[in-house]
Amino acid sequence: MTRVTNGVDGRDRGTAKDLGAEKATWFRGEKWLVIAGLLGFVFAIVSGIAALVYGTDAKPGSGLLRAASFNAALAIFFLSTAAILPFSGMGKKGRIFFRWSYIALAPFSYYTETTQHWRGVDPRFPEDPSTYDSVIGSFFGLTALLLAAYYLVLAIQFLLPRAYQQNPELVVSIRYAMIAVMFSFAGGFFITFNEGRFIGADGNLIWLHGLGFHSIQVLPIIAWLTLQSNLSKRFKHSMIHISGIAFIGGIAAIGWQTLLGKSLMEWTVLPLTAIACFLVVTAAGVRLLLDVWLQRNTNKSKVEERHL
Repeated sequence: MTRVTNGVDGRDRGTAKDLGAEKATWFRGEKWLVIAGLLGFVFAIVSGIAALVYGTDAKPGSGLLRAASFNAALAIFFLSTAAILPFSGMGKKGRIFFRWSYIALAPFSYYTETTQHWRGVDPRFPEDPSTYDSVIGSFFGLTALLLAAYYLVLAIQFLLPRAYQQNPELVVSIRYAMIAVMFSFAGGFFITFNEGRFIGADGNLIWLHGLGFHSIQVLPIIAWLTLQSNLSKRFKHSMIHISGIAFIGGIAAIGWQTLLGKSLMEWTVLPLTAIACFLVVTAAGVRLLLDVWLQRNTNKSKVEERHL
């Protein structure tokens, strides 16, 4: 009888090894991508301190405050990517290419966002730009395009069977997260083409652009909680799918409301739908977290009883 290990036929173990099918864990092999993420927090702290020194009511302080937010958000994005990349099933060469492509783009992104705002210049939409501003703005736009293109390649890896076979629960959650991330990238490109975040009377594209990226933290954590739980397999799978669909539904409702040129701060159908969707995601996470906490407390009590 042929032995099967982790969904890989024993006869194909050599091939699986070549594809990087060794047991994946969070951040495994991604030290430099993590460092690239942590670098963003350094830029965020510097920008934040400078904003406080200058004051945030006018340039450059107001711009530096936005730079601090951008750098911190990009840092979290890099760290989240480093966490899930080992579960992609991507081969060694593919991971090296993706990793170092992203690492190469990180310092330029941090540098451009920080230094341009420090000079009082919007790095995306400068007014009366100098040659330097135009050139660096063009490269900044190209960088955003490359970040999205490489992430699309990464998203495709999670759709392939080898990733699912190794870590089915996590990979399903990441698939949902990737859809939400693509919504966010689309929101970013819309901001570029629109030459600003505001659309219509009260629409603000920044919410669509920003919230979707948090899916790669929230949804994999929910999947990880299902792996720690003793709940039925059917219930745990339902939690993964419900939270993923709800998160995407919330992002879609936000996007729709924004494209209508309306504010999210309205008590109308779409904003209320978005709130309801994110409450469902929160409820799923809380339910699983509570179960894991009760389970561990029960196990701890049993251990203590045996030692009495």
